[in-house]
Amino acid sequence: MSPNGEEYDQFSHEHSLENLTNRFVVACIPAFNEEKNIGGVVVRALKCVDRVVVCDDGSSDLTGDIARGLGAIVVRHERNLGYGVALKSSFQEALKLGAEIIVTIDGDGQHDPREIPMLVRRLEKGDVDIVIGSRFVEGGGSEAPRWRENGIRFISELVSTDGLSVTDAQSGFRAYNREALEKFSLTEDGMGASTEILLKSEDMGFKVAEVPINISYDEDSSTHNPIVQGVSVVLSTVKHISMRRPLLFYGLPGFLALSIAGVFWAMTIQEYTIRHTISTNVTLIALSATLVGLMLMTTGIILWVLVSVIREKPS
Repeated sequence: MSPNGEEYDQFSHEHSLENLTNRFVVACIPAFNEEKNIGGVVVRALKCVDRVVVCDDGSSDLTGDIARGLGAIVVRHERNLGYGVALKSSFQEALKLGAEIIVTIDGDGQHDPREIPMLVRRLEKGDVDIVIGSRFVEGGGSEAPRWRENGIRFISELVSTDGLSVTDAQSGFRAYNREALEKFSLTEDGMGASTEILLKSEDMGFKVAEVPINISYDEDSSTHNPIVQGVSVVLSTVKHISMRRPLLFYGLPGFLALSIAGVFWAMTIQEYTIRHTISTNVTLIALSATLVGLMLMTTGIILWVLVSVIREKPS
């Protein structure tokens, strides 16, 4: 449980910025209608970083005013553009300020800003470029419902590969080196930006590590439908995986479909040879599987060529 009172003051002193790092640290907080929680997040974050940037993503409440009044730099979107766009706006502002380390933290109060030093210390070891605060590694904890945690674990499995292994791909509590963020070009507007960053980090050779954090949970704190949000993230993740390995993602299913088609075409030919009749059902399956297989194989080849051209194009 988070300390409070005199215990909180002692905690804040031990984890204050001067005891943390000599590098310029900026916290970025994407926020949408978070007037209930943004004040506490900003105040606690300011004890651990040099500056706080809040992206008010089209809030209809006092989120931006409260954050500005407490000392945060506020970037305002006139309408709600999504988590990914809010991240991009926050990153741009932090880089303009000269940030050497950028920490992202959610504005809904589920993350404890006083855990920022753990992420920054891990990043400062110099062997990784991105540090994720994970509720699932040893020492971490979460108050979220089991179904929500299972959904996050599933998304994390989708993202994880031989070169990238994470347990909490949807954690918004992260620390980045400036060098990493300068090279990222985010395309996702919504929550899929979290997994997009991880997938692109592997392609760019950036190293990722996790540290344990604790997540508090309040069903009323989220401003987004968790089911819609989850489906959106999965679709976004699948899209990026398909673009990274199109031959595997489309070509393998296409090959399997054509293999199945071959079996049913053989059955059709055999039946016609022996009985001089054609089974409509068997033939339809063979034809359908052939069409599906050819479509998947063609899609995989076209995407592979396009992705190869883009990757080889001089930046």
